[in-house]
Amino acid sequence: MSVQERKERERAGRERLIVATARELAEQQGWDAVTTRRLAERIEYSQPVLYSHFRGKREIIGAVALEGAAEMAVALRAAASTAASTADGPRARVTALARAYLDFAERNPAVYDAIFQLDGGLPFADEDTPEPLKDAFAALLESLGEVAGEGVHPALFTEVFWAALHGLATLTRAGRLPPGDAERRVELLVDRLAKA
Repeated sequence: MSVQERKERERAGRERLIVATARELAEQQGWDAVTTRRLAERIEYSQPVLYSHFRGKREIIGAVALEGAAEMAVALRAAASTAASTADGPRARVTALARAYLDFAERNPAVYDAIFQLDGGLPFADEDTPEPLKDAFAALLESLGEVAGEGVHPALFTEVFWAALHGLATLTRAGRLPPGDAERRVELLVDRLAKA
């Protein structure tokens, strides 16, 4: 291995450590607790080293968001694939997809916030949207497109379904919805919107 390759590998390792530490700190104490000073202390590097990777907290949030979007896409596809193997049809896949989305949001609140609530400097719904964000949307579209209904554009339907899931995730987490009806909400959403 060349010196350059070793340096690149070490740099990538430091970057992964910064992102993982930011994510861990945010999940434990919230995003307000994530500062460059605290990150530098936790990873035992100086702040200038941290700034050599990220210009600040906003870019770190963006990196966590991209990592989280990739994980979300995997979780959504796994749920849809598992449901597809049961031969219960598109409705079962959509229900599994909705549950997986809401479960991801519940299990990873800081990551979910990085993706959808905080400014990570990432463009959405635009040609410059980073691939992990596009792929997370594609993971929804793959299952939702077939249940959009006649004459309904699949991407538009996916946006509306996604918005409903986001609303459920956000309102549930904020304690604005009674916790005992979560499953009934998913069933109602699927029954009312999915035409399968």
